[in-house]
Amino acid sequence: VRAAGGTVVAAGGCFDLLHAGHVGLLQAARRIGDCLVVCVNSDASVRRRKGDGRPVNPLADRTRVLRALACVDAVAVFDEDTPERLLSELRPDVWVKGGDYAGADLPEAALLDEWGGQAVLLPYLDGHSSTALMARAAEGAR
Repeated sequence: VRAAGGTVVAAGGCFDLLHAGHVGLLQAARRIGDCLVVCVNSDASVRRRKGDGRPVNPLADRTRVLRALACVDAVAVFDEDTPERLLSELRPDVWVKGGDYAGADLPEAALLDEWGGQAVLLPYLDGHSSTALMARAAEGAR
């Protein structure tokens, strides 16, 4: 894609309990460029970030569901707490994050500057989160 002059877009996250907010974000990210690579936290990375009991869906399931989305061209996994090493390898033109981040809060922002990449913040759908889904499911189970 890049060799043909295309724009490589990357987006990242845990993508545990994939929901409409995730799908909307990934569809919008794909419209920015010619290829969307989704960077997914490994199970160990999710556990460190979200705590015991997470992820609900193992990595194999999360990546399979992501690959099934028409807007996703490739999926890459990282084991660290942040995707900086993977981004250094991929060197995307655009790094997309959900609107719950502010530009200054992105640890990847300085890294993107190294190759002229840019961070783009896209809005999330209000009320959509894996944590909220888990809470609602737990309440329903009582």
